[in-house]
Amino acid sequence: MSDPSRPSGPRIIAVANQKGGVGKTTTAINLSAALVELGRRVLVIDLDPQGNASTGLGVEQGDRAHTTYDLLLDDAPLNEVIRETNIPGLSIVPATVDLSSADIELISNEKRSFLLHDALRQVAMDDFALDYILIDCPPSLNILTVNAMVAAHSVLVPLQSEFFALEGLSQLMLTVREVRQTANPNLRIEGIVLTMYDRRNNLSQQVEMDARTNLGDLVFQTVIPRNVRVSEAPSFAMPVLTYDPRSQGAMAYRELASELMSKRSAAAA
Repeated sequence: MSDPSRPSGPRIIAVANQKGGVGKTTTAINLSAALVELGRRVLVIDLDPQGNASTGLGVEQGDRAHTTYDLLLDDAPLNEVIRETNIPGLSIVPATVDLSSADIELISNEKRSFLLHDALRQVAMDDFALDYILIDCPPSLNILTVNAMVAAHSVLVPLQSEFFALEGLSQLMLTVREVRQTANPNLRIEGIVLTMYDRRNNLSQQVEMDARTNLGDLVFQTVIPRNVRVSEAPSFAMPVLTYDPRSQGAMAYRELASELMSKRSAAAA
């Protein structure tokens, strides 16, 4: 059960975009690893039934006895569902395909949009001494993504540097607005990060120009390049920061983590 009187806990960020293949899971994994490098304790909530964040952080299918499904629908204790990864300071609540039935199973639950919110605000969460929780959302605007937005302080949006990239943002922004009006008035956009960016490609440059013109300071200065090392790392079940620490992709995610923390410091000042 959540306790509204307890001190403020970790910063909760939903990594969301209803379009698939934009680097959402890649960003959740590698931004988390970069924050850990900066001395922060981070928890990843895998809220995608595909379970790619779990795989990318080295949690095999056979090792997922307790998952986000249990956290949301069975009220499982945190110490059962949170498990350490091979990276000290980085933990995860893994996911399996069982989560795909959540929409149907939650229809009759009056608190269906607040299940993750309440789970992440249990007094027991204090024992993990977390600084950040990153929620890897599914590529759709379903009840799971709404749960993430109701639970989160902010939404980070990975935006692929390709044609039509900005068009999909309007529906996401509308969903954020609806959640603000109905369930989480303090929800804000953490920022938009351009992913799969190719500086040699005119289209990438045009998407960046359009994004910065239309969205201004919401767009992070850091861009994530299209980088083969970033693509290879998940097949080795590790973040690119571990797989190839000196790669362009790893350095970009370190810059993103630093920029994120700088924004937080400036907002708190």
